[in-house]
Amino acid sequence: MQTTRRFPRFRRAATRAGVIAFALGAVIAGSAVPSQAAGLTLTVNIADVVRPATQVASGGLYGVGSDSQPTTAMLLPLNPTSFTQPAPGTTHLGNGATEPCCDSLDVGDNLIRAGAQQFIRMPDIYPSFPYQWQGWADWESKVRAQVQARLAETDMTNIRGWELWNEPDWTWNSSAAGSFNEGWARTYKLVDSLDPVTPIVGPSDSYYNHNRMVSFLTHAKNTNTVPDVIVWHELGDMDWNNFDEHVADYRAIEDSLGIADRPIAINEYNSYNQMDIPSVALHWMSVLERHGAREAHRAYWFEAGTFDGLFTLQNQPTASYWLYRWYGAMTGNIVETTPQSWLDGVASYDSTRKIVNTVFGGDYGNNTVRVEGLGSFGSQVRVQLLSTPGSGRHTAVSAPTTISTTTMNVSNGAISVPVNNMDAEAAYQLVVTPVGGPTTSWQQVYEAENQTVVNANTFGSGNASNGYYVGQIDGSADMRSQSFVDFTVNVPTARSYTMTIRYANGTGANSTHGLAYNGSAWFTVTYPPTAGWGQFSTVNVTVNLKAGYNVIRLAKGSPYFSGGTGYAELDNIRLT
Repeated sequence: MQTTRRFPRFRRAATRAGVIAFALGAVIAGSAVPSQAAGLTLTVNIADVVRPATQVASGGLYGVGSDSQPTTAMLLPLNPTSFTQPAPGTTHLGNGATEPCCDSLDVGDNLIRAGAQQFIRMPDIYPSFPYQWQGWADWESKVRAQVQARLAETDMTNIRGWELWNEPDWTWNSSAAGSFNEGWARTYKLVDSLDPVTPIVGPSDSYYNHNRMVSFLTHAKNTNTVPDVIVWHELGDMDWNNFDEHVADYRAIEDSLGIADRPIAINEYNSYNQMDIPSVALHWMSVLERHGAREAHRAYWFEAGTFDGLFTLQNQPTASYWLYRWYGAMTGNIVETTPQSWLDGVASYDSTRKIVNTVFGGDYGNNTVRVEGLGSFGSQVRVQLLSTPGSGRHTAVSAPTTISTTTMNVSNGAISVPVNNMDAEAAYQLVVTPVGGPTTSWQQVYEAENQTVVNANTFGSGNASNGYYVGQIDGSADMRSQSFVDFTVNVPTARSYTMTIRYANGTGANSTHGLAYNGSAWFTVTYPPTAGWGQFSTVNVTVNLKAGYNVIRLAKGSPYFSGGTGYAELDNIRLT
């Protein structure tokens, strides 16, 4: 999304008054905050698991501008999941830029170092927006050049999908190019003939529309061109209030057509008016996690390369940065949060360290966060409350504000934390630990399912720590299909660490993975047989890590590694 689209977007929002008519009653259209405060309670139940913590909402459109802006060091604390970046060889001048920016292959190494993947937006090869169609011969030539450029980058492992078009509901030139559905099928078949491995994503409409989705999927099924990942955009003021309905409607269409469930990616979310309000981003985090998006990317309304307003133009953190940093620190599982009116939040529970991390906001005045399921924490807990203000993308915020650090008594496995004088545009963090805190001051156990999982899948199991593990780490053919898990770890000092890998190997013989970290040479990890798949044992290796962030890759296949033998599943790693 770009600022040149403001009029179409506002016109669309005005015809969808039901989105704006929020259940609380009278509000001003476009407002991100309630008209008055109420004594509300957000309930967090750590015993009710929603999904593994994977930072669904921590992506960006054009969020990375180069190999050094933002720097990898700036990105790592945010734990970004994925981005959408422009086509290889882009000529696109977005949002008043004077030079093309953010070529997916140019920024790819920066994203890999930060543990993030990316979609390539193919039509951003055109210089202007909306795209100026130059004919099928021109378009197909551009498509071939992009795919060939990507295939030549044999060490680029993080291309998550080809996005064939962007917002075709108003940027596709039907009079010159024919119907979009036919154009989709034609482009899909061309890309698939050149690169049958990389997923194809779409249709990427500018907002969710039932009739368009039915038409698109029906045609796609009939032509065998159903996308591997379904994408649409959520760009209206307060559209978070309708996201659950959009997901339910889409899943019903899949069922009616007999199409297997596809992952959902919202690769543009948040509105022009509300982009820089932390509590609005918090609302989006909440619904994206709660209703099953695989990933979502902050919208590109303003400057490229700032992670869409998480950094100022001088590379300083903004208020929203701290919200995303708190969210990026979530480990273990996302757990149930029950909102009340405007007060909402996202929470995680890391059972290894006994840390409950809740980010919340959305209302004025005196409110409460109730945390349930704390029976194993003892009779008292340590409670830390922080805030970040409602300032925008041009205001640097050097650190969040610590509101209080207290000890509270646990009653019937629960605490109720008062949060007074809330600002409805600000965001808040509540961290609950047993008295005395975690067993160490730094994280030691890293669950595989919380990490960057490439060409593999997450499964639930009562045998796995935290309830999940990563399996089907099977690919080794080339950079498009190689399977690995990248563990981003943060250690206090530079030194040698013992890394204990919890794994399963049901092959009946030794299996191996490659291990590398921070650009080191590869060496081999051997996994003796276990009692079966999903039946775990451990092996120890030594790693020499630098102080701060390190990325450790365990791979069946990866560039510059000849490939592992047999097969193994990964539960977690422990550093001691």
